[in-house]
Amino acid sequence: MISYTTYINKDSNQWVTFVHGAGGSSSIWYKQIREFHSNFNVLLLDLRGHGSSSNDVTNFAIKKYTFKSIANDVLEVLDHLQIKSSHFVGISLGTIVIRQLAEMNPQRMKSMIMGGAILKMNFRSQVLMKFGNIFKYVLPYIVLYKFFAFIIMPNKNHKQSRLLFINEAKKLYQKEFIRWFKLTAEINPILKWFRQKELNIPTFYIMGAEDYMFLPSVRKVVENHYKFSTLVVVENCGHVVNVENASVFNKEVILFINKNK
Repeated sequence: MISYTTYINKDSNQWVTFVHGAGGSSSIWYKQIREFHSNFNVLLLDLRGHGSSSNDVTNFAIKKYTFKSIANDVLEVLDHLQIKSSHFVGISLGTIVIRQLAEMNPQRMKSMIMGGAILKMNFRSQVLMKFGNIFKYVLPYIVLYKFFAFIIMPNKNHKQSRLLFINEAKKLYQKEFIRWFKLTAEINPILKWFRQKELNIPTFYIMGAEDYMFLPSVRKVVENHYKFSTLVVVENCGHVVNVENASVFNKEVILFINKNK
């Protein structure tokens, strides 16, 4: 089982589950824990090979890495803790894991909060993935990760979140990075399906105005998925909106969750 941490609020029956992105860990939510814990029960996860779950990397090595198998890791924790349903908050690739879990078990989803959501790989991100596939066995993974982080989060005001993810990525193994990178092979068809199909689950996209790689596609999807989806764009903010502007992120997300109890 992947590693997890819970913060129990005896005055609430609502659970909020946080899912980080590739190369990160549950530590990226350090600006959310206090405020969310004061309102809800909180579940933090370390996805396989990340954070404290890196100790179990040999157990995952025999498993094929797919978005379904990673979503099942999350489901295993929910079942273990007997959490019947939860609000889910994700960042970056974590939003894909949440959406996959919603496809498989929509009854477990009270709402989906998608920060820095990935719904389409634009031309630049496609080139980035091809570059990574060519050099993933040649260059040290941390060199590739630093390059990716700079391309996705290039501005000065993105530096804090960029360094946070790089420092967390240093805890990965080269083989683990390659396993996660191979997931890009299935990312285009799965994202195409997500863009075409709107689920009957309240969905809240919170994006940085400077998230140039992913914001345009999210705008288009929300226009089409208007029944259950809403979008808030945070000014002067890049891809990792929960770190770069935690006050706005926390306020908007808690408000949304309270509306969808």
